[in-house]
Amino acid sequence: MKFIKRFFRFVFKTLFWVFIFSILIVVVFKWVPVPITPLMVIKNIEQTDANKKGWQHDWVPLETISPNLQLAVICSEDQLFLTHNGFDIKAIEKAYENNKKGQRIKGASTISQQVAKNVFLWPERSWLRKGLETYFTFLIELIWSKERIMEVYLNSIEMGPGIYGAEAASQYWFKKTASRLSKDEAAAIAAILPNPTRYQANPATPYISSRKGWITKQMRYFGSLHYPKRENDE
Repeated sequence: MKFIKRFFRFVFKTLFWVFIFSILIVVVFKWVPVPITPLMVIKNIEQTDANKKGWQHDWVPLETISPNLQLAVICSEDQLFLTHNGFDIKAIEKAYENNKKGQRIKGASTISQQVAKNVFLWPERSWLRKGLETYFTFLIELIWSKERIMEVYLNSIEMGPGIYGAEAASQYWFKKTASRLSKDEAAAIAAILPNPTRYQANPATPYISSRKGWITKQMRYFGSLHYPKRENDE
């Protein structure tokens, strides 16, 4: 009995401190740049010695990333980003119905969910990871502002083979800083996000050109970009 009590006490303490650490790390990353993500490490390990290139990643503040790119990824990835609380319920229900019918698996991840997965978790599909992704999505929506979520997203996601973040992607695809991206160039980068290691933003294939045209059109419909303000954003 003593052993069982000790075991459960150990488990409870471990879970408690993991919980506390998860909150602390989210609070820290509210202000501190994210230097590295699990995806960067995993992909670098998976590279063979023959083609080991590492990764390119240059963190820059959101104000030095073109509003064109910010709007392009919203229009491409998550058009309700500015108004939802981290989850697009209708998209989740639609994806569930699609998957239940045995059709090709479709996700419904918002930008917030992608940040939670990329920064705090691993890329493998599993119920455990999905559960933790939901938890971290709730935390970042509660603790961070929408601007901070966008800033971390645009500095952390893969935007080319071993290219992470807007600044590295802008230099890689268009030989310019992220602050100088045009609408067309921003839409091209957003167009490859479903599979940035397979597609190329420049020169664009017919498929990417078609996606780029659709994103550009959505950007015109969307209008100006205004982030919501909350009391706890200060």
